[in-house]
Amino acid sequence: MAHVVVLGGGLGGTIQAYELRESLSKSDKVTLISNKPYFQFTPSNPWAGVNWRKKDDIIVDLDPVMRRRDIGFLCDACVALDPEANQLTLESGKVVAYDFLVIATGPELAFDEIEGFGPDNHTSSICHIEHAEISGQNWDAFCADPGPIVIGAVQGASCFGPAYEYLMTIETDLRRRKIRHKVPMTFVTSEPYIGHLGLGGVGDTKGMLESILRDRDINWVINAKVEKFAEDAVHFTEHNEDGSEKAKHELPAKYKMFLPAFRGIKPLMGIEGLVNPRGFVITDEHQRNPKYPNIFGIGVCIAIAPPVATPVPTGVPKTGFMIESMVTATAHNIPRIIAGHEPDEKPTWNALCLADFGDRGAAFLAMPQIPPRNVNWSGEGKWVHWAKLAFEWYFIRKVKKGVSEPWYEKTIMKMMKVNKLEG
Repeated sequence: MAHVVVLGGGLGGTIQAYELRESLSKSDKVTLISNKPYFQFTPSNPWAGVNWRKKDDIIVDLDPVMRRRDIGFLCDACVALDPEANQLTLESGKVVAYDFLVIATGPELAFDEIEGFGPDNHTSSICHIEHAEISGQNWDAFCADPGPIVIGAVQGASCFGPAYEYLMTIETDLRRRKIRHKVPMTFVTSEPYIGHLGLGGVGDTKGMLESILRDRDINWVINAKVEKFAEDAVHFTEHNEDGSEKAKHELPAKYKMFLPAFRGIKPLMGIEGLVNPRGFVITDEHQRNPKYPNIFGIGVCIAIAPPVATPVPTGVPKTGFMIESMVTATAHNIPRIIAGHEPDEKPTWNALCLADFGDRGAAFLAMPQIPPRNVNWSGEGKWVHWAKLAFEWYFIRKVKKGVSEPWYEKTIMKMMKVNKLEG
């Protein structure tokens, strides 16, 4: 009997536990460990940041659904990992031994790297549902006494899509409240151009998103490195394409939300061979760590180097479809290893993103995520808004029901058929 532990109960970890329970033998044990008692559907956080969603709308209690699937569940934070001894130490003092470990923790948010950054300081956040709820409260207060807004993503950020989503969603909400004319809006990003997204763009995301920003009267600044956040301003330096300094800015801002850079969680930091200097898990083409072959990594916590350097540092996003392919590969590889074989499943690392803008939206499909690509497509319209709503409903239902079928894969096939894409 093998004991497989999944560390992290988010989008990747929860589905990983389901798929492992199906692919492993009944005699094998699966345990999910999470520092929170619930799964949260993170893609809905931009809506929660304007009070279009409440916490109870987008969370699922993990203990009952895991119990129904014969998956052990521990709501406890990991404080230490000893990969030589194959064990985790939890905040409660409990020590959990494993035969195989899948790290799916997501990232730690590096707010401390910039002065005045984060929900405890001068900026709002939508990274966690708890942050988004506070942002929603702040949003209502702002709308009662509006002023300039600055939204963006700082240097080292890798997840740019939610910044665009929140920017457009609050712009839509301002128009519905009929106070848009009172609010100057600026998007400030470390990307080398609008629509880069950490991916070198997908299809014509540059032209498409620039056009949308112009249509909504939103200014933008690219190649921006934020120096500090003040109560009423954002201080940043704009850079040229060669990385040299172009101009310093102090932009007035009564409401601010920036996506932070990510890093690995503290228990993983400094474990040589397991993580890189930033704390992200090193994996091979099978999602397996080269030094510790009984440890796998999936999702935002793994290390992926940017394909090219940018004037201001940016990271590479890990989108839902990409993560789901990591989950499926890992769920097939661990049983093969237990049976005495070598892993042979590789994730596709394709990217599908549905970015809702409150009333419309933009979508992109990159196959594979890192160029050159077989499919490189982007589009926009009201259909994206409805597709995002459907995706939210389906995925939350999927977690509640304990279903492991690959929703993204089915959606990709339908999109390719409708748009006559090949790849």
